[in-house]
Amino acid sequence: MSQTAGVKPMSIAGRAVSERERCLGMTDAERAWRKQWLKDQVLASNEPVHVEEYWKERTNPIRRFYRAPLDKLFSGLSGVLGADRAAVYRYITGKLGLITLGVFATHYYFKYNGNDWTKKGGWRVLKTKPMVLPGQPGFPFKSEKKVPADYADRGFKNATI
Repeated sequence: MSQTAGVKPMSIAGRAVSERERCLGMTDAERAWRKQWLKDQVLASNEPVHVEEYWKERTNPIRRFYRAPLDKLFSGLSGVLGADRAAVYRYITGKLGLITLGVFATHYYFKYNGNDWTKKGGWRVLKTKPMVLPGQPGFPFKSEKKVPADYADRGFKNATI
């Protein structure tokens, strides 16, 4: 969901946001409004305020569950590292963990769920013929498959039945 919930955001700066507009001339009311607007842009020393109940209401319980381990770890480290650096390290650790999990899951899938003669499913991984150019060793390339039955083997000849 967008921050404005589908409503087009309006500028509260008015025409005074442009230096050119301010140079054209401003009334006293516009000057007072601009002065107040600039004061309002200065954040307090405790800003931004993190309200735990507000965060819990806005986030999904499943998301809070899977984020809990790293949040707990890096909330303890934020005193040592600082809040900003701990947030960056938490983000990087989470992403690297997901990438590692994806690599391991892909490796597991291709190792144990290959497409061979015993199964109907699984991804079939084929090796392409290597490119051997004239003048390179092994030219012309000769296939290791001798009889036509070798081409649709899918591991049947190597099976120990």
